Amino acid sequence: MKKILIVLGVLLVVAVVALFLVGSNLGRIVKAGIEQFGPKFTGTSVTVESVSLSPSSGSGAIHGLVVGNPAGYTTPYAIRLGSASLALDPSTLLKDKVVIKSIQVTDPEINIEGGLTDNNLKKIMANLDSFSAGEKGQPAESTGAKKKLEVDDFLLSGAKVNVKLSMVGLSTPTVTLPDIHLTNLGTGPDGITPGALTKEIIGEIVSKTITAVTAQVGNLGKGATDAAKKAGSEAVDGAKKIGDFFKKK
Repeated sequence: MKKILIVLGVLLVVAVVALFLVGSNLGRIVKAGIEQFGPKFTGTSVTVESVSLSPSSGSGAIHGLVVGNPAGYTTPYAIRLGSASLALDPSTLLKDKVVIKSIQVTDPEINIEGGLTDNNLKKIMANLDSFSAGEKGQPAESTGAKKKLEVDDFLLSGAKVNVKLSMVGLSTPTVTLPDIHLTNLGTGPDGITPGALTKEIIGEIVSKTITAVTAQVGNLGKGATDAAKKAGSEAVDGAKKIGDFFKKK
């Protein structure tokens, strides 16, 4: 009995040490995973400065996540999240489906470059669509989707969009997006794959960005038209006054 207790004691110590080692390196493991599988999803570079995650409390943060641009675009990146906080259920970390209670992203920065129908963001979405199509029917290990996810609440707020359109004669200021709030992603028994989750979130960002920028361009176009009409009207009035002056002479 004494030997059994000693063995159990040793195993307990080993388990605690292993848990500590995994916990202290979990942020680096997640960072490596993002940078390994992110480019497969987006077809662009994906980098992250750091990830901190506490397996005991389930709280964490991601800093400096940057989604690069597809080839041929000149802005430094497509999306920069800056920082994001998350809370997950620690008891699901070792299960097939990890439950993330909430993700909050504040003040991200987005660059849209090209035209309203053909731009860097839509190219990334096309890459995500292509990945999702290839993800179906493929072994989970080959797509990085062995772990399934559930995200109960996702909130992105304060997003600023820098606009670089190829439309001659139109320049737009920075556009602020309305909040993007998604809930109950992957709540079913099968969860959601990292690729599908990425597509869902970036798809919503792209949709809101195109809508906001289109509205802004429309307002600018209307303003330009109104200004041209006003200038034309003033020119006609001026010419009429000059004509009247010479008639009096």
